Amino acid sequence: MRVLIIDDEPLARIALARYLEGRADVEGFDLAGDAVEALEKLSKESYEVLFVDINMPEVSGIQLLDRMKFHQTPIPSIIFVTAYEEHALEAFRKHAVDYVLKPFSNGRMDEALDAAVRRSAGERAAKLIEQLPNLQKQYRRPSAKIAIKAKGRIIFIDPGEVVSVQADGNYVLLQREAGSYILRESISVMADKLRPFGFIRIHRSVLINSAYVEEIEPWPTGEYGLRLRGGKEYSVTRSYKQNLREIAASWIGSDGFGGD
Repeated sequence: MRVLIIDDEPLARIALARYLEGRADVEGFDLAGDAVEALEKLSKESYEVLFVDINMPEVSGIQLLDRMKFHQTPIPSIIFVTAYEEHALEAFRKHAVDYVLKPFSNGRMDEALDAAVRRSAGERAAKLIEQLPNLQKQYRRPSAKIAIKAKGRIIFIDPGEVVSVQADGNYVLLQREAGSYILRESISVMADKLRPFGFIRIHRSVLINSAYVEEIEPWPTGEYGLRLRGGKEYSVTRSYKQNLREIAASWIGSDGFGGD
């Protein structure tokens, strides 16, 4: 079979390509870094399976499927690959279109790819048409900015400039590279609102922007030390160490967190 990988993250494309290289039934695959490149390849080549990242800039994976016009028979199977678990995606696991969460394991990818290959062209077309409207309705691409209320004003900031969020009683301290804001909000609410922007919880009172993480060090206690760009360090409690998996799209030359 031939496969097309559509993902804007270079590391994710590399991880998927290496996975496909180990499949004896994959005759070949191509890579596309965005929707424009994907549509160009689809107009020239035929593929049995498409790996499609949902959260791509400019044109999301869902929007890309709307623009696709398949002239080949059978219609390719679609496997969504995403770093965010949306409730609407659960429906795809039971039908022709599957989804896989990043970071993925080879076992999970085998399950998705094997199922996609087995499905008939009629099932794939019917289920894709049936499920797309529901997913489009519930999937929302994050805004480029977040709005916060501080000192009676509404301030719009780039979430990429926020380094960490720490709880302090009924308030949270939102720390930027330059300056900070104190907001009357719970850390749990902040965790939910900032998760789409790459923030992970490492302690019951601390969120960090994963883009700033430079190093993770395991401690004998079962906890982890985490160092950010600029040298600031945090301890990651055992209750939240599983969240560290979300920092990287793939883990190369490492077993991650020892299967914990």
